[in-house]
Amino acid sequence: MNLIASADKNWGIGFGNKLLVRIPDDMKYFRSMTVGKVVVMGRKTLESFPGGQPLKDRVNIVLTNNKEYKAKGAVVVYSIEGLLRELEPYKSEDIYIIGGESIYRQTLSLCDVAYITKIAYEYQADSWLMDFDAMDDWELTAESEEQTYFDLVYYFLEYRRKGSGEKRPVAIPAELEDSRARQSKVDGSV
Repeated sequence: MNLIASADKNWGIGFGNKLLVRIPDDMKYFRSMTVGKVVVMGRKTLESFPGGQPLKDRVNIVLTNNKEYKAKGAVVVYSIEGLLRELEPYKSEDIYIIGGESIYRQTLSLCDVAYITKIAYEYQADSWLMDFDAMDDWELTAESEEQTYFDLVYYFLEYRRKGSGEKRPVAIPAELEDSRARQSKVDGSV
């Protein structure tokens, strides 16, 4: 399984049930990685989406301990065991854990790959991702070139559980590369 998140330099991921910052190319990256796949999230993450609606063109699974909770357009499970049963028909590489903090922590042991957009800035946060650099059983296996959004610097990183795969360059989706090329022709930027 995969984990995908955006984190600041202190591994902060959110404040007040909202993302710390919205970076358009990060949103495109997230979409390109998860469309047509299975996304697993907590109740608060689903409720943070526009209108509290599930993500389009994905199988949405919500893990919550609130047994009364229902979500139109999403499958709701109430335990890790229930989640694993629901995920049985899907390939592990097609499953993405998308947050929040509690769900990341509960499912980390099930994941082999973490796709992290790492922002070189410290925000006020009230939820955090695990520090993949400090975990002995994970290693950084790929890092994009420096990305920028106005004056904000960030990187697309890939971490793998040790022994789960080879090191390789981060694949930035073609649509992001195409938009960068168009932008550089317009204003001379990279």
